[in-house]
This record gives sequence, structure tokens and C-alpha cells, in this order.
Amino acid sequence: MLPITDPWFYAAAIPAVFLVGLSKGGFGGTMAMLGVPIMTLVISPVQAAGIMLPILVIMDIIALIAYKGRADWTTIAILLPAAVAGIGIGWATAAYVNDNFVILLVGVISIAFVFDYVFKRRKQAQGASHNVPKGVFWGTVTGFTSFISHTGGPPYQMYTLPLRMEPALFVGTGVIFFAVVNALKLIPYFMLGQFDTTNLTTSFSLFPVALIATLAGVRLVRIIKVDTFYNIIYVFMGLIGIKLVYDGISSLFA
Repeated sequence: MLPITDPWFYAAAIPAVFLVGLSKGGFGGTMAMLGVPIMTLVISPVQAAGIMLPILVIMDIIALIAYKGRADWTTIAILLPAAVAGIGIGWATAAYVNDNFVILLVGVISIAFVFDYVFKRRKQAQGASHNVPKGVFWGTVTGFTSFISHTGGPPYQMYTLPLRMEPALFVGTGVIFFAVVNALKLIPYFMLGQFDTTNLTTSFSLFPVALIATLAGVRLVRIIKVDTFYNIIYVFMGLIGIKLVYDGISSLFA
């Protein structure tokens, strides 16, 4: 089958993929969460997720090459096994979980975290230390919400932002972490029937946009100052939190 040909789809999909690519390249952090919601303006959420996941995997590969394994391996060692467990929980409970409630919950947590940062002025140069129980908790939540509603970014950043890694290390760590998470999601998504020929060919047609945007994100991270970088991440986290709360409430009480 041919890819989607509706021009209105591409009017939404190209900006969506570009924003996700910037985020995957490291600029904007939680902007990746905007991809599926923007695409759902013109197609169903299930189809949007099926189209976006292969694109995310390609973006992950590009980012892995760009950052060449640069990462805080302690963070990955703490979070990744817990995220795998969270993906398993999400897969096992997919039929019973209310996606909109998960979206609302993640949005509320995101906003609360940003307010805590602003009012407590968590802008010290030295970051927090690793905390295994906290990491296991947020890692599990990240895997679960990533599988259920593609909202793994905020829970992941709940743990990683207070560590105050320098930007390239922060981004490289997230690149490796989410590359593994997205690769693991391919199996259950395939078994749930989200990769048909139309979706895959449509994903392929959007790959050039993904490539350009991801490389642009990598470039921006390398030239931006540390304080500016973290301020941008927190701003996007707050905006995404507001959007998720709005979407969650609108859907739950529709």
C-alpha cells in the first residue's frame, strides 16, 4: 500500500516530526511529546503512534552516532532496568489502564516539579547525588508512561534534571536510555498490530525531516550555554505539563 497522501496530514506531520527531531537531538527535551498530539489533529492517536515509533527509532540511531556513547552510565544502570519493568507492566495492563488518566497524572507531576524548581530556586551549580530507590521509582514510571501514552520524558527528567549534568552528557544519557526503551517498545507495538504497510511507508516518507531536525538539535546543544539549556528544558517541561493536564481533563470529562 502507498503512504498517506492527504496534504493536511503532512501539514501536521512535518512540524510534528521536526519538533521531535530537535528534541531527540537534545534541544528542548520534552518537545518529543508534542509529536503524537500534533498528528492526532488529522489522524487517530493509534495510527499516529504507529507512524511515529519507527521515526523515533531512526532518530535514536542518528543521535547515538552523534553523541558516540557519551553518557552518565550510573544513571542508565539505575533507570534502565526499572524502565524495562515499567514497559512490561504497561504491556500487561494496557487493556485496563485509562490512557487519559495517565496523561493527566504526568502533566500534574510535571507542573509541580517545575514550580518546585522555580520557587525553591534549584539552580545551584552542583547537582544532586544519585539515589537508587528514587531512580528505580522514576525509571519504572518512565517505562510505564512511555509505553501507555508516549509520555516518558517528564518522569525521566524528574530524576535526571536535578543531577545537573553538563548539556552534552545530559543529552547523551537520554539518547542511549530512550533508544533502548523505544527499541523494546517495537515488539509489543508490533504484536498489538500498529505497524501496517500504510503506516510504515508513511514513516519512511518522513525520515528526511527526522534526519534534518535531529542534526539541528545536536548542533544547538553544542553551542548553547548550560544555564540557558536547563532553563529551556524546564520551560518546555512546564508547557508540556500544562498541555497534558488540559488533554487529560478534556478527555476524562468529555
